[in-house]
Amino acid sequence: MSRLYVVSGPSGVGKSTVVARLLADRPDIWLSVSATTREPRPGEQDGREYFFVSRPDFARLADEGQLLEWASFAGNSYGTPRGPVEQHLQEGPVLLEIELQGARQVRAAMPECVLVFLLPPSPEELKRRLVDRGTEDDAAVKARLARADEELAAQSEFDHVIRNVEVATAAAELSALIE
Repeated sequence: MSRLYVVSGPSGVGKSTVVARLLADRPDIWLSVSATTREPRPGEQDGREYFFVSRPDFARLADEGQLLEWASFAGNSYGTPRGPVEQHLQEGPVLLEIELQGARQVRAAMPECVLVFLLPPSPEELKRRLVDRGTEDDAAVKARLARADEELAAQSEFDHVIRNVEVATAAAELSALIE
């Protein structure tokens, strides 16, 4: 069986960008698609960025143990469907791109997983990225920055730490960790 790799880090650190670069170079890696109760953003498609589910359906998945991990943030819930992860681990490396609470849950459920923490170049750059992406209002950005402090303090819980100064370099470092 292959290994499960979990990439985490504060919102705005570039997880999605680094992972997209990695997957362009490594088609052997399967990226898990999370379920969420939030509404799709413009251009997002169900089953590609997320599985968009109702709150009652999400609660049922969690209650039935069908989520490997799940968390709520900013009024929405996010989680990783367990079945597809277990299936794809039979075929090759699996990657999860999730937040700190979820990474902790995955480590508890699957202690053999490899946790990778992505650091921003600096706290100032992290703030700039969150503001510049323009997907959230000021209150949501402020909440994400407050949460980033907690997440940055938890990096010692991870097996590996990669600083995302340049996307190609960070993706190459992540690729080198994966079997």
